[in-house]
Parts: sequence; C-alpha cells; structure tokens
Amino acid sequence: MPMPNILIKIPQGAFDARQRAKVLQEVTQVALTVEQIGDDPRQRALCWVLLEELAPGFWSCGGADSSAQAVPCMVRVKVPAGVLDAAQRQAYVEGLHQALAACLAEDDPRMLMTSILLDDVADGTWGANGSLWRLADFARAAGYRHLSHLHAR
Repeated sequence: MPMPNILIKIPQGAFDARQRAKVLQEVTQVALTVEQIGDDPRQRALCWVLLEELAPGFWSCGGADSSAQAVPCMVRVKVPAGVLDAAQRQAYVEGLHQALAACLAEDDPRMLMTSILLDDVADGTWGANGSLWRLADFARAAGYRHLSHLHAR
C-alpha cells in the first residue's frame, strides 16, 4: 500500500544524476514531513517517489520548447482522502517547489516552473497488494501523527 505516490515529470537532461538523486531525497522528505508519516523505516518505505524524464520533443510550454529559459516540473501527489487539511496542502505545494528549486545548480540561469496537483484518492478506492484500503488502514500503516485517533481502530 505505497502512499503517497508522487509522480514527477521533468524534461530529459534537466537534472544530472546527482541532482535527480537529490530530487528523490528532497521530495520524499517533504512528503514525510507534511503528511506526518511515522519514523519507523517500514512506515517511511510507504512513500513512493517516481521521477520520469521525457525525451526532447515531448514537452512544450505555450507550444514551444522553453528548456533554455526554464525547467518545467510536473508533480502529481496521490494521497488518501482525509490525510491533508488546507494548511498541509499549502505546505506540500510550497515544500515541493522549494525542494525542486534546491536541486537546480546554483549557477543555473533557468527559471523553475512547477505544476503540482494534490489528488485525494477516495476512501476505499486505493488497492494495494490485492486489497482495498481505507483511511484507518493507511493511518495505522503510515503512523500519521495527526491521525493517531484512527490508529487504534
């Protein structure tokens, strides 16, 4: 029951290997912090981050290739409904943008452009390992500190 699922799309070559590794690490940390996932390594292992590079010619901004001026990043976060409140949503968007900005080289003149979607997955519609999970199942597995009232159920 991996959750959250964070899918990041970037243009191929926008980040080198070291920067891509940093993206995965920084984005994971934002998710763990914002969603208040427990400290147990088994709980943290539920946070999946996938980074996909799109080949040249598969990304345009306004109908043009803007790779010389900008680094566009599309991020989609799938999280069980009921995990995030309004403040956490804002913290997620800010944190993800800042995490990606921190991964650019200091001397990179390109502007970072992020598009971040926070998708709530309706309760009882997330399947993992052949079973449907509900919010209480996720709360127990992830150890969400702010949803500790659901852990005991």
